[in-house]
Amino acid sequence: MIGWLNPGDPFPAAETALIDPNGLLCAGLELTPALVLAAYERGIFPWYSEGQPVLWWSPDPRMVLSPHDFNLHRSLRKTLKSARYEVRTDTRFEAVMRACAEPRPDQDGTWISEAIIDAYGALHRAGFAHSVETWIDGELVGGLYGIALGRVFFGESMFMRRTDASKIAFAHLIAQLRRWQFELVDCQQKTDHLASLGAAPISRADFLRRLARLVHSDAVAPRSGAWQFDRDVLDDFFGT
Repeated sequence: MIGWLNPGDPFPAAETALIDPNGLLCAGLELTPALVLAAYERGIFPWYSEGQPVLWWSPDPRMVLSPHDFNLHRSLRKTLKSARYEVRTDTRFEAVMRACAEPRPDQDGTWISEAIIDAYGALHRAGFAHSVETWIDGELVGGLYGIALGRVFFGESMFMRRTDASKIAFAHLIAQLRRWQFELVDCQQKTDHLASLGAAPISRADFLRRLARLVHSDAVAPRSGAWQFDRDVLDDFFGT
């Protein structure tokens, strides 16, 4: 049994989330930018299907990546050196969200509803949510979006329309986060793809401890407005 979150109610402690389904904490009808931020600060995130109440989750274990543990595969290294692409930040945030919401062969439907797009769009305009975009020949072909709080980047979703397009965006993000002294990327749930890039599961208790230390810590990243990545940011990977 989970609790019902009425407007103005505080979130239950993340530790009270269900074991099965893993991490389900509470439900409600409200989804506002302020509520989303309050959730992330507490290790909680929304994930639900259209027509459902808003379901809030805090799974155990939690998939995370330290930017310094990023695994740059040889094939991706070659792609990054090709210079046949352009990486932009925060130029088409809603388009990235809508591309992430497109149907995929291994999924039924999407959790990125219009309500989610509205809430995260408001957080983007407020300077909390950001998109990293891969462009080829003037076309948006891949990217990702998420929320930055303190020294934590909460990754939400990514998409690709060309080979490695989402990995290109992710590699640039990780390189810049390292320069900005971010210490943690929240990947939420385990996937083989994320594991291949260096992400690993940690206990919810460990995640919450790290979050309490990092989410209100100062990073070098801009506190508001659109992100801009350093032009030479990949030099940190290539040693040039």
